[in-house]
Amino acid sequence: MSDPLFRDPGADLSHYQVKGEIPAATLINWLTAGAIVFITFFAIRALGRGDNLYVIALCIAGIALASNALCYLAIRHEVLHRRWFILAITALFTFLAVKPIEDNASILWLFAYPPIIFYIADSRVGVLACSGGVIALALLFSPIGDALFDTPYSVSFRLVFLTVFSFEAVSCYVLDQSRQRNKHSLLRLAREFEYAAKHDALTGLANRREGRVRLEAEHQRYLRSGRPYAVILMDIDLFKNVNDTYGHQAGDQVIVLVADKLRDVSRKVDIIARWGGEEFLVLLPETSSQQACKTANRIRQAIAEETIQFDDKPFNVTISAGVAMVHQGESIDQLLFRVDEALYAAKGSGRNTICDCEKSNRPYRGSKDD
Repeated sequence: MSDPLFRDPGADLSHYQVKGEIPAATLINWLTAGAIVFITFFAIRALGRGDNLYVIALCIAGIALASNALCYLAIRHEVLHRRWFILAITALFTFLAVKPIEDNASILWLFAYPPIIFYIADSRVGVLACSGGVIALALLFSPIGDALFDTPYSVSFRLVFLTVFSFEAVSCYVLDQSRQRNKHSLLRLAREFEYAAKHDALTGLANRREGRVRLEAEHQRYLRSGRPYAVILMDIDLFKNVNDTYGHQAGDQVIVLVADKLRDVSRKVDIIARWGGEEFLVLLPETSSQQACKTANRIRQAIAEETIQFDDKPFNVTISAGVAMVHQGESIDQLLFRVDEALYAAKGSGRNTICDCEKSNRPYRGSKDD
């Protein structure tokens, strides 16, 4: 599988979403739309008071936010979209804190900053941005800030605001960490269910359902490109005797052995599936019948040469296999029917045998090159 969510246990899951979670880009666009409405409202009020500086600043902020949203809709660059939004609201909130309007209440918009930042950015950016905000507020409320900006805030307001803002930033960090942990737990659980739905628990190979899906995908590729593929259907000889003689644990050991040999001999592009109890199917893309027979024979030899130890009782097992290459105009079911007939022919030829559909299900004798 190509998706790291289901391929790599250590994959970074931070960019994945769970059901019900609002995508960051969608939230940014919603916030942008709401911000433009409020900016327009307060710009009109400032214009009525003749506060041209505030009108210009609010208009610049509105244009920057609107341009960011339109740019995202045009090019769908999520990182640029997020960074420009953070830069725009940081600049806007800084201006509202330094040059307060509406009876000095505009600084209260800063309380919206921590939850927004922690939701749309990763924890590292959120910590840096909020820590910077706390430090900037402390400087603004200090004698240095008074000398530079002459802000009208009282001492008690400054102490309460800085304390509450710091508390909110820490709370948002704690809540964000909890949200991220829950998100990762849900995604990892989803990955485990996805893996279990597509793989055989005993061998780790693809199960029949997943094997059929991969077979259909390869068949569609064949229909587009015309490049043929082959399949090998194999069965462990006298498997019931193994279970009856040595027990089901020994039978499981045999199945695992066959699966391991299949992995060792097959190519990375080949798809291996546990097709049934003791049946396995190997899909070989861009492979002729002759090449598939050679592969099947190498698998047969590798398994036949392996001695299994169970309760200090050594024994050997063999496999029989049928090989078929897809024909023009043939469906998957027709191909599977032919390869199944080849498998039965191999069983009827004395087992430990490979039969090729393209050779009228005659046993494949191998060659020195196998």
